[in-house]
Amino acid sequence: MATYREAKCRLCRREGCKLFLKGDRCYSSKCAFDRKPLPPGQHGAGRKKVSEYGMQLREKQKVKRIYGVQEGQFRIYYRKADKMKGITGENMLSLLERRLDNVIYRMGLGSSRAQARQLVNHGHFTVNGKPVNIPSYIVKAGDVIAVKENKASNKHFEAIKTMKVGNIPKWLKFDPEKLTGEVLALPQRDDIDSQISEHMIVELYSK
Repeated sequence: MATYREAKCRLCRREGCKLFLKGDRCYSSKCAFDRKPLPPGQHGAGRKKVSEYGMQLREKQKVKRIYGVQEGQFRIYYRKADKMKGITGENMLSLLERRLDNVIYRMGLGSSRAQARQLVNHGHFTVNGKPVNIPSYIVKAGDVIAVKENKASNKHFEAIKTMKVGNIPKWLKFDPEKLTGEVLALPQRDDIDSQISEHMIVELYSK
């Protein structure tokens, strides 16, 4: 899947749910999905019933768009999850949640995963004291993520210091004053609040 450069709000309408791709706008009255919750296109409102394969494909596309990964990357996560102990679908979601860009987003250091990915790419963070600029870096339990000292004076991070800590998942900890966070544990299925039917993706790849 090539990088998507069109209106992101169309993706939410296409998948039939909010993907929270545009940060604060998704929670405001400007949200396109709230104003027009129909598939995009001239015939969006009159589309026919989707087949089982179509539903599985749509579920995969939805998850790819939520986490901002391409098809090749997504297949790698699935293969890794399939080799791990436990339930394949839940393992896959856990790996996606442990991406560094997603962790930055979950801690509230980015208003969206796209912004978090950009911040990571620009080298704003360290993991266990070492600079990391790879958004797909998989964190482990006990890892400490921090904003680089020479980046902490950035207007974006200065604003975060004065903000009230939002709804941070229980597997993460974040100190807005110090701009540091910690991975307390690996995320479990109950910790992932996105509306995802991962078993449909497993069924799709198992064919």
